[in-house]
Amino acid sequence: MKKVLSLVATFVMAMMIFVGCSSKPTTMQDREGNEFNVPKEVNTIISTAPSNTEVLVALGLADKLVAVDKYSADVEGISEDLPKIDFRNPDAEAIIALNPDIVIASGHNKVGDEDPFALIKEAGITVVYIPSSYSIDGIYGDIEFIANLTGTEKEGEELINSMKEEVGAIKAIGDTITDKKNVYFEIGAGSGLYTFGNETFLNEMIETIGATNVFGEENSWITVTPEAVIDANPDVILANSPGTNEAGLTAVEDIESREGWDTITAVKNGDVYQIDKNSSSRASQNIIKALKEMAKAVYPDEYKDF
Repeated sequence: MKKVLSLVATFVMAMMIFVGCSSKPTTMQDREGNEFNVPKEVNTIISTAPSNTEVLVALGLADKLVAVDKYSADVEGISEDLPKIDFRNPDAEAIIALNPDIVIASGHNKVGDEDPFALIKEAGITVVYIPSSYSIDGIYGDIEFIANLTGTEKEGEELINSMKEEVGAIKAIGDTITDKKNVYFEIGAGSGLYTFGNETFLNEMIETIGATNVFGEENSWITVTPEAVIDANPDVILANSPGTNEAGLTAVEDIESREGWDTITAVKNGDVYQIDKNSSSRASQNIIKALKEMAKAVYPDEYKDF
C-alpha cells in the first residue's frame, strides 16, 4: 500500500512540475520592450498594420481577426467585411465594442511619444507594439513573437525556416558575385525622392543578392535630390511605386523621362525595373517575393532559375 501511495505521490509531483513548466507566461515583453499581461486565450485579434496582418494570416489566424487597419484591406486571406479602422486616430469606443483579446499594434501608429491606444489599455485590453524591423533577422523575430503570443509556435517555426531557406539560396549566389552592380531603389517620388541607406531590411536585401546600394553609406530612410542620383550613376534602378503618376506615367516611365537622367547608366541601358510595392515595403514573410524580383532584375543570368 505504501508503495502504491509513493508511486501516486511521485506521479502527482511530476504532473505539477510538468504543468508549471509548460504553462503560458502571465507577462511578456513586446517587441518595443513594454511589459504586458498575456491574455489567457487569444481568440479575437485586431491588427493595425498590413505587415502584422500578413503574418497572422500565414499563421492560420485570419478567422480570429475582428478588425484591421485600412492598409490591410488588400491582404489576401482576410474577410472583406472586417471593419477598417484608422489607427493613427483610433476610435476607442469602436475598438472596445469589438472586445478583442489583443491589439497587435505597429510603430507606424505612433506620432511622437503619444500612445494612441492609451484609452484601450485603460479599458483592460492588451496592446502590444511591433516597431518597424530594420533587418531580415528582425522580421524573423516579429514572426516568432506573434507565434508565441498566439499559440502558433509550430506554424511560426515553419514559416521562419521556409524564409531562411529561400534567403540562404539567394545569398549563396549573391556571395559569389564579385563584380557588384550599384543599385538605386526609389520608394517614392514627389517633392523629394525617397530611398534608404543602411539599417533597413531593403538595404540588406540589396546586399543579399550581391549588389551595392548607392546610398548605403546613409542611415535609414532618406530623401535625396535628383542630382545626387545622377552623380551616383547607378547600374540598375528599382522602383516600387505602383500605378501611374499625375502625368499618367508608370514609375519606370517617369524615371526614364526625367531631365538629365538619360546620362545614368541604368537609364541608358534600359535597366530600370518595377518591384512589387507590398512585398518590398511590408516587413513580413512576403519580402521573399520582392527579394526574388530584385535578384532577377539586377542579375538575370545568375538568378534565372528563381
